[in-house]
Amino acid sequence: MKSKKMLTIILQKILQSIDEGIHVIDNEGQTILYNNSMAELEGMEIDDVMGKTLLEVFPSLNHDTSTLLKVLENEKAIINQSQTYLNNKGNKITTINTTIPLYYQNEKIGALEIAKNITKIKNLSEEIIRLQQQLGSTEPNQKKDMKNYTFESLKGKSSRFLKAINGARRAATTSSSVLLYGETGTGKELFAQSIHYHSDRKNRPFIAQNCAALPETLLEGILFGTTKGGFTGAVDRPGLFEQANGGTILLDEINSMGVQLQAKLLRVLQEGYVRRIGGLKDIPIDVRIIATTNEEPNEAISNGRVRKDLYYRLSVVNITIPSLKDRQEDILLLTDFFINEFNHKLGKQVWMIASEIGKHFLEYHWPGNVRELKNVIEGAMNMVQDEHILKEEHFPDYLFKREKKDPKSIVINQETLKETGSLKDTLEEIEKAYIINTMEKYNGNITKAAKELGLKRQTLQHKLKRYI
Repeated sequence: MKSKKMLTIILQKILQSIDEGIHVIDNEGQTILYNNSMAELEGMEIDDVMGKTLLEVFPSLNHDTSTLLKVLENEKAIINQSQTYLNNKGNKITTINTTIPLYYQNEKIGALEIAKNITKIKNLSEEIIRLQQQLGSTEPNQKKDMKNYTFESLKGKSSRFLKAINGARRAATTSSSVLLYGETGTGKELFAQSIHYHSDRKNRPFIAQNCAALPETLLEGILFGTTKGGFTGAVDRPGLFEQANGGTILLDEINSMGVQLQAKLLRVLQEGYVRRIGGLKDIPIDVRIIATTNEEPNEAISNGRVRKDLYYRLSVVNITIPSLKDRQEDILLLTDFFINEFNHKLGKQVWMIASEIGKHFLEYHWPGNVRELKNVIEGAMNMVQDEHILKEEHFPDYLFKREKKDPKSIVINQETLKETGSLKDTLEEIEKAYIINTMEKYNGNITKAAKELGLKRQTLQHKLKRYI
């Protein structure tokens, strides 16, 4: 009995100290548990909620819009669903809820809700939509001060980079969907804009949306629009697909979009119309989709982050943008380009980088790609006073750190072969050293290390458990 009471006290302490809001109601809809985080989230006092029915405390909700009452009635869990409602002070709140029925000895005793406050994110997304609507209604001659990228903005001469540009130029002459794959910082949006502004749609809207920036339920409303009455607080608002009609929509980091939303996107691609959330009307659209992924597509599919059917629909034209480390001949070319750019922006008179800096640049692996190089040059240019040459003192120290040699690595020579024993043992030692050095090179990033080693991510993880 004492241990049961102690366990109850510990559980209550845990529930009152976690960041997520917890709300539990009984079979009559009365609150029996309401933690501090939920009270703070909803702007309520715990005493104003405990022991009262849900609809008494939140009159803006009903049996159809309350996730707690809905689960209590149908006994089906709801996972990560958005809910917008008013507290007793009239303040609008938006949460992402996971709600489950509760049972004791096979009998239903109530419902539990775990909530995360996304009110600020919701307000921000609404502001984004409002601004994008204003942008969409702007006359072409009012857009002249906006920065638009074209193929002339893409700088490089390496064969792999020129191949990507050539593919993008060909894609610009069609209206098919395009999938751009490249690591973060390789310039995927520059390619997307270049395709759009070189196409027949160049005088129509180009709208970009990062799929990793918002929760799935909010992203759905932004993309497809909302209908008044569709859910509490909903208003009539066109989504990005409607706003981009006749033009291009860029879905950045498609591999971060939830798979349920991917299914709805696939339907839009197949049928050519959208339906606003809560709406009954199908709205025809003519929008070209360019999607990007910073993860190798086949790996994203095998890991369940991208639906296979959506991938085939998006990758009618498939373009791979090479990493900067695979564009050695472009590193110094881009360095000079960024020096000239920031000379103009910052009012400097820098001519070049010191020759030893150029050697370091060629040896460095640039995990942040072109974006990192640009930021490094901008930072150095801010350190310059009257100098005309960028030297080591102007750059961050991490650029000049030599790669550490792993003490466990082996030198392959006759003596080593004699000491190691069998061929199997020797090969294992070589493999172990190679894997460890590669992992250090990429600062423990398994995805990048696996790519260089030519292994699947799961295979590399298995070997790491075996060797380390």
